[in-house]
Amino acid sequence: MASKPSSVMKLVTLADFPMIQNGDNLPDIIINNLNVNQIDLQDGDVLVIAQKVISKAEGRKVNLQTVEVSPEAKELAIKAEKDPRIVELILNESRKVLRHRPGLIVVEHKLGFVCANAGIDRSNVKQGDGSDDESVLLLPDDPDRSARKIRLALEKTWDQSVGVLIIDSHGRAWRNGTVGISIGFSGLPGIVDLRGEPDLFGYELKVTQIAVVDELAAAASLMMGQADEGLPVVLVRGFPYPLREGSFDEIPRDVEKDLFR
Repeated sequence: MASKPSSVMKLVTLADFPMIQNGDNLPDIIINNLNVNQIDLQDGDVLVIAQKVISKAEGRKVNLQTVEVSPEAKELAIKAEKDPRIVELILNESRKVLRHRPGLIVVEHKLGFVCANAGIDRSNVKQGDGSDDESVLLLPDDPDRSARKIRLALEKTWDQSVGVLIIDSHGRAWRNGTVGISIGFSGLPGIVDLRGEPDLFGYELKVTQIAVVDELAAAASLMMGQADEGLPVVLVRGFPYPLREGSFDEIPRDVEKDLFR
């Protein structure tokens, strides 16, 4: 039987988080920033981290001037009315192009989920001093691995069981606006399966599976902001479900069960 959720959950942004550069030791920086904020991790805490912090530290910044454009990218760029260099990167980061219209290309990312423009982003990416530096940021190569590396460093420092969640902002079918979603995690469940549990009136739940990492991602994204806030890390205390090892493989729906692909 699933345990009952706790009634209080606290989310705290970490102040004074430094700008991250390629090659930075992100686990050490996060540990130091927790100390600066006078936060000692407790058993069951979850740290939610914005994708851009991970990508910057892992060298996923690309100067568009270095991109060689293929004929396929040139053709799609005309249809989508996008920079051919961006389109080349989108194709490189994707398994399959699903839809396109002027200004937008929807793909199945090589990480396994469907998203716009392969998650490639210019926002909050510092450009170089030269006029030939036009940089964009790609998603991390393996967000689960990135989350696990940070989690192990945190657990070693505080000797507590914690979770780490990496999130990004994505749009959604049939709804306007972006929302935070998970793209990788370690030490916490992706899905909480309530099938077989009774509802308020004793009815046995048949299909209810909660994407708890996406629910948590949305809450943390609200705290981080989307513009110049500079708050890429959120501490979550009181996560309402037991921690366990999980992976992003729990989240994407199998293609044969996806009616919209």
